[in-house]
Amino acid sequence: MSKSLPYIFVLIAAVLWGTVGTTQTYLSDGIQPITIAMMRSLIGGGVLLIIAIVMKSISFKNWSWKQTFFAALAMALFQPLFFMSVNLTGVAVGTVVTIGSSPIFAGIIEWMYLKRQPGRTWAIATVLSIVGCIMLFMSSGETVIVPAGIACALLAGIAFATYTHVSKFLLEKEAALPAVAMTFTICGLILLPISLFLGVSWITMPANWLPLLVMGVFGTSIAYLLFLTGLKKIASSAAVTLSLGEPLTAALLGVLLIGEHLSVVAWCGVALLLGGILVVTFKRNKQINMIS
Repeated sequence: MSKSLPYIFVLIAAVLWGTVGTTQTYLSDGIQPITIAMMRSLIGGGVLLIIAIVMKSISFKNWSWKQTFFAALAMALFQPLFFMSVNLTGVAVGTVVTIGSSPIFAGIIEWMYLKRQPGRTWAIATVLSIVGCIMLFMSSGETVIVPAGIACALLAGIAFATYTHVSKFLLEKEAALPAVAMTFTICGLILLPISLFLGVSWITMPANWLPLLVMGVFGTSIAYLLFLTGLKKIASSAAVTLSLGEPLTAALLGVLLIGEHLSVVAWCGVALLLGGILVVTFKRNKQINMIS
């Protein structure tokens, strides 16, 4: 059971990410997504940074600044690029291309830089999950192909895959908790100038505090702490494939809490997504047990 825990941690992280979209619906209307990302990052990173300082588990003098900066930059690029893709080409296409391309780019980066070719299990799980993701989002009929939007979505996929790989190297030198704390605090600071330009007066409204706190603590602090804890023990490509649990969770929450309707095709997509996640989790765990 212990050998499957890293996969479970990453999957739980994806589930927590999937709650962010639903939580955002409780914020005031007209808020720029980038400013939400900034607040989510600062709250999530700041809470863990305080904990790390109190626990004396962080040393600023000997910290791995290079890896942390690149991880923070990748995450800061991922969020605006994803939001731009959604604005340009719609939620369905933007989400499918971004989330669906991330595992592919993760496998390519792992192959190029670590000289480790992803195996058949990863390929099967990734194909199942991407097809499921396409069926889940495309069944709504909202299909708008805008080249600039597709480009932004692909760049967002590269950014998330890059964040995962850089974080893998960061974890070789630093513990997961301070790594998440530093990465997201810096990410929030990178997004802060843009957010101030767009306006942040909505932050003073008490009705927005609880959703922001939930997104910051659960959708960022706890989620990415679990993600990096699991990432330390498994391949980056497998972790990114498991992150496809995010759209699966978002879709199910939309049905259960917001009253959205899924077609038969969409439910088939849900089944394929779940199948891909189960393959990468239990098949890889079985392989580890056979080796050991």
